[in-house]
Amino acid sequence: MHRKQCKRLNIPGDAHELTFSCFNQQPFFDNEEYCWKLIDSINRARGIHDFHLWAYVIMPEHVHLLIWPQKADYSISNILTSIKLSVSKSIIGKLKHLDTDELKLMRTGERNRPYRFWMAGGAYDRNMNTREALLNSVNYIHNNPVRRGLVENPEDWTWSSYRAWNGLKDVILEIDIESFPQT
Repeated sequence: MHRKQCKRLNIPGDAHELTFSCFNQQPFFDNEEYCWKLIDSINRARGIHDFHLWAYVIMPEHVHLLIWPQKADYSISNILTSIKLSVSKSIIGKLKHLDTDELKLMRTGERNRPYRFWMAGGAYDRNMNTREALLNSVNYIHNNPVRRGLVENPEDWTWSSYRAWNGLKDVILEIDIESFPQT
């Protein structure tokens, strides 16, 4: 089996637009419980790895995050592992215990790793360091559910930072908008 190699650039001061997908593009995040597990995992990873979260959207089968690491010495790979591993272990562990049919959707056919919640190969990672690129990323992230036809307006998608960016109520995950570049 060939495994894709990702080149990660851990450049102090850069923000990172991260995209990672569910195994076989399955819409696992149609399940609200899984969305909450991811939210909890992102919050834990923020505390461990000291990064600011500027934007996010949880789509049915993938996730977009825009983060800004605060330490000069950081690892995007370690941040992703912190976020993704706890989600997959928790969900797969629960499904094994319950012995549900949903677990079959995560079956890999591999001996050493019989189940996956996330697509193999890490995640897409794009470094950014200009306000224009960052604003484009935020708009792209927030409009993802609209482009897919899941909602008519970005504020109607529960699992997004759009509401926080626009000062609306019912924010499910706080963002660090105060540190977003102003000029």
